[in-house]
Amino acid sequence: MVTSTEGMLDIRQSALGNRLERETKRKRNATQGLPATARSLTAGIQSVKQELAAVRGEQAKLQQAIYEAAQTQRNLCAPRELVWGEFEIAGEIFPVRHLSGDFFKVMELDSALGFTVGDIAGKGLSAGIWQAHLMGLIRRGARRHSDPAVAVAEVNAELCQDQDEPPITALFFARLDPQQNELVYCNAGLPAPLLLRHNKTVERLEKGGPMLGALQEATYESGSVQLNPGDMLLAYSDGVTECRNSEGEEFEMGRLSAAANAVGGASANQVLFSTLGAVLDFADARSPEDDLTLLVIRRREGTMIERSLSRSKDFSAPHRGTTSVVRPKKAERRGNLPNS
Repeated sequence: MVTSTEGMLDIRQSALGNRLERETKRKRNATQGLPATARSLTAGIQSVKQELAAVRGEQAKLQQAIYEAAQTQRNLCAPRELVWGEFEIAGEIFPVRHLSGDFFKVMELDSALGFTVGDIAGKGLSAGIWQAHLMGLIRRGARRHSDPAVAVAEVNAELCQDQDEPPITALFFARLDPQQNELVYCNAGLPAPLLLRHNKTVERLEKGGPMLGALQEATYESGSVQLNPGDMLLAYSDGVTECRNSEGEEFEMGRLSAAANAVGGASANQVLFSTLGAVLDFADARSPEDDLTLLVIRRREGTMIERSLSRSKDFSAPHRGTTSVVRPKKAERRGNLPNS
């Protein structure tokens, strides 16, 4: 396990440091009348220094490998900002360690758009290494099944069947139909996403089932909501609402909805960073204890924007700025979803 390797390097470095200190003291205490002893101590100190340099080199290589893995993980969570017809989408993850156990993904599913936010139990490397596998299962299930509940149930069954100890994962998965402006979703144990209506009322998206990886035969159900102009959906990991301040108070859903509503009318990206800023301001000097993940989906008010990119836009690559995607024509939506 990589975490253990990193820990062992720290222990070896500490032990060598202590050994170097002891050898230096022995040399200092050696009498001038025993030059052979002094030479022996000098050789011992040099040997320890060489070992310590080797350990530090190994540690530097490990840290570089972890950094590269973290960059790959960020690329998997893409696109981070997107304009799709009347809808704006923005997402971000703040990991508390090198790698995050949280993830999100936006994917094109024929004429629909798919969203998922997940939280793998644990933090750091042990949770982060599962991310790519889980995202692959979710993508395949989403492309094979138009009902989110069926897709989530398939991912759960495969996860439980393939692994002796599958990672317990909270997951929210939804499909957005741009023709009906309908969001169909399944919530498998993630804190209920908040639908902030244009009139400031708040709805919670709770329908779904248990976390993934707990019960192979678990059943799930789908819920649906209409997204009206000005409505905004916040899907988030529990690291957001359970973030604590120096007094031990949690941020909670009330503060989350208030923070998002405080910038009502702003773009999804502005709402995203303003809300995450409010969470970190609330925590103040206390560092978050869990990964923070937030995905914002907002239906814009007013007329629809022009769609300038082709339907073949690659949703698997990260985007630096806002993009738009052509909405498929009616005739193009008659085929079945691809199986892979």
